[in-house]
Amino acid sequence: MEERQLGHSGIKVSALCLGTMTFGQQNSEIEGHAQLDFAVSQGINFIDTAEMYPVPPRAETQGRTEEIVGTWLAKRARDSVVVATKIAGPSRGMKWIRGGPHINAQQIQTAIESSLMRLRTDYIDLYQIHWPERYVPMFGERYFDAANLRAAESIEVQLRALSNLVQAGKVRAIGLSNETPYGVMAFEQAARDFNLPRVASVQNAYHLMNRTFETGGLAEVSAQTGIGLLAYSPLAFGWLTGKYQRDPKAAGRITEFAGFGQRYAKPNVPAAAQAYVDLAERHGLSPAQMAIAFAMNQSFTTSVIIGATQIAQLAENIGAAEVTLSAEILAEIDAIDQRLPNPAP
Repeated sequence: MEERQLGHSGIKVSALCLGTMTFGQQNSEIEGHAQLDFAVSQGINFIDTAEMYPVPPRAETQGRTEEIVGTWLAKRARDSVVVATKIAGPSRGMKWIRGGPHINAQQIQTAIESSLMRLRTDYIDLYQIHWPERYVPMFGERYFDAANLRAAESIEVQLRALSNLVQAGKVRAIGLSNETPYGVMAFEQAARDFNLPRVASVQNAYHLMNRTFETGGLAEVSAQTGIGLLAYSPLAFGWLTGKYQRDPKAAGRITEFAGFGQRYAKPNVPAAAQAYVDLAERHGLSPAQMAIAFAMNQSFTTSVIIGATQIAQLAENIGAAEVTLSAEILAEIDAIDQRLPNPAP
């Protein structure tokens, strides 16, 4: 498994990362540990979780994913894996997290201590802001509306609080998630202005049906700053595997959890997904592996976060690391994208 530099942090991570959001809901602790063992055996050294997991978020299960990762991590050499987790921000409710999560100094300190305890570790390799403290359109919202702007903790204060964690040895590197070009550059500016740690990565949705990282300016930001993408949802909640085309009631988060995955409930998603599945099959490729390989081999991508509920699915996804997409396939992907642009941002 290829390893890549995580921004300017000096940390090396595998080109594929195991996402764990199913642990504690769709997967038991035993199943979660089996996935972790298998992923590591295949060369993955990078694990991603979050304080709000598993999904869908509920008060009854919040933190369970970190606990499952923690019981596995306690039995391994800590420096053998790179562990990433995230602090939840406002705008999604979740009053059960600190009475309503915010990214301020007090809550950052409370959140990190809770995550360290659940993960059974003294430090976290990559600590990420799950989504911005300020208003930004997210999770299927297409347009920015200035009328939704709200008071929010300044980026300087957020970065200073995160810097304190780095200085205390509780965090090795800082990351962002679900961020915009403005947000990434504001953190970069604050780091320069106040001699604070730079952001190492940005974890955003990126897949064949959502290429806004390229079209919305973040690819240029990445090239200019060295802040790489941790691409999540490379299979678009299963749409890019072809399973929902074969069986609209196929097992998955979209069918299992009512109202989940609203960003994919758009009229042009099925047609776009089918076009990519057809392309893969014409070239004798697994649709899932083609989609993951596409995300993994972008110049701005540091790692692609993959997840599964079954070991067989995980094995297929990891197999994407061995897939090379020809110039012909890449040209056909671009042609589909230009005909059916970003149906699921």
